Amino acid sequence: MGSLTTNDGTNIFYKDWGPRNAQPIVFHHGWPLSADDWDNQMLFFLGEGYRVVAHDRRGHGRSSQSIDGHEMDTYAADVAALAEALDLRDAVHIGHSTGGGEVTRYVARAEPGRVAKAVLVGAVPPVMVRTPEYPNGLPMEVFDGFRTSLAANRAQYFLDIPSGPFYGFNRPGAEVSQGVIQNWWRQAMQGAANAHYECVKAFSETDFTEDLKKIDVPVLVCHGTDDQIVPYDNSAPLAAKLLPKGRLKSYEGLPHGMLTTHPDVLNPDLLAFIKE
Repeated sequence: MGSLTTNDGTNIFYKDWGPRNAQPIVFHHGWPLSADDWDNQMLFFLGEGYRVVAHDRRGHGRSSQSIDGHEMDTYAADVAALAEALDLRDAVHIGHSTGGGEVTRYVARAEPGRVAKAVLVGAVPPVMVRTPEYPNGLPMEVFDGFRTSLAANRAQYFLDIPSGPFYGFNRPGAEVSQGVIQNWWRQAMQGAANAHYECVKAFSETDFTEDLKKIDVPVLVCHGTDDQIVPYDNSAPLAAKLLPKGRLKSYEGLPHGMLTTHPDVLNPDLLAFIKE
């Protein structure tokens, strides 16, 4: 574990495990979580001999509760600072949900030699909110509801999300894990309310269309068809088409949090893609 200080004085917490001469895999967490959300994948890839890195986005987890910078350009700049500080080269960047947006913005602007491949899992690109270019996006009222619920009772809201749609625990016959719910709540409540509030705009309104078009490395786009947080039809198929070297892999009936509920399915697929 370690930390770095960005140009604006923000402290970014990160984990860095494994051989320094091994290929790095960098994990980017979703809203409103932390690097801890990747524990399963980090242990899996560490066991496969990779160097695994994950950071807490500013305002999340153990990073500084900064007053500003809660938008994609700054998130990507923080990743660039981390890549430089740790001298990460030929890295594979894997992002979930909001982290997928962060990966997209970073990889599109990364220095040559820094990135070998990328993976977007249940990711927000190309854009979540309804726009003239993407008329099937979600209405702004959905995201206004996120902000209203967060401001009114963040602690309860951060129990409701993992107890229901995030992991598909609201579906008939779902195998509910109280530990997973509590771990989601623990990570979320560790972060800053202002960062979480402002990040709603970042993950919902940022249009990644041009970023996707610029990425010239292979990208695997993974998405569950029963994703209740980032709807499948308005995200993964569209993102994969915009990527010059994109490949779509759909997971029938799996939820937004499928990396946690089905790591036995996802981890081997990620490994196979990385090894290609």
